[in-house]
Amino acid sequence: MAFDGPPRVRAADDFATVTLPERDCDALRDLLIAERPATVIEIGLAYGSSALAIGEALISVGGDRHVILDPFQDSEFRDAGWDVIRSARLDCVATLLRERSQIALPRLAAEGMSADAAFVDGSHVFHNVFVDLYYLQTIVRPGGLIVLDDHWWPGVATAARYFETNLGWRPYAVANGTPGRLRALRLPDPPVQPSFKELTPFWPAA
Repeated sequence: MAFDGPPRVRAADDFATVTLPERDCDALRDLLIAERPATVIEIGLAYGSSALAIGEALISVGGDRHVILDPFQDSEFRDAGWDVIRSARLDCVATLLRERSQIALPRLAAEGMSADAAFVDGSHVFHNVFVDLYYLQTIVRPGGLIVLDDHWWPGVATAARYFETNLGWRPYAVANGTPGRLRALRLPDPPVQPSFKELTPFWPAA
């Protein structure tokens, strides 16, 4: 897949534009193997490259649950990513929820879902990323890891910066990935409870 791409694409150059590059997939896989997670939640499936990396990491360390959220897998990608996961026989650990993350995450949190790590590569619009991260902090265990793709996009970076500056999330090194692309953040343990009287500026002009 890294060389030829999936059997179905939306446009001729879409795979190269949308998918997580091979070097970043390897970096994500190695990062998760070091974490030894049992459960990982992923936002955004597309052509499935990052999901393959996560599945490989889970299988390598004995993890058994990979929850993927993607409302556009059938309508936009014609199940190209999910078919790749099934062909790799990773559907033994993976579950695809065809829902918007901003709708599904509150429900999963209310149901008491717990994960050790998350990979976020869904909407890059600020308010959507912010909502994703807000609910992921209730799903990913204290001390767990949240990894964002495309951190160089302003909506992604600004949303992440709020949690870094106000809730104690700490950057964690990602080795060998594309510089500036992946951002790994370690959640504090115990979680930080901010005061409503204070807000550390986090927007770019600050």
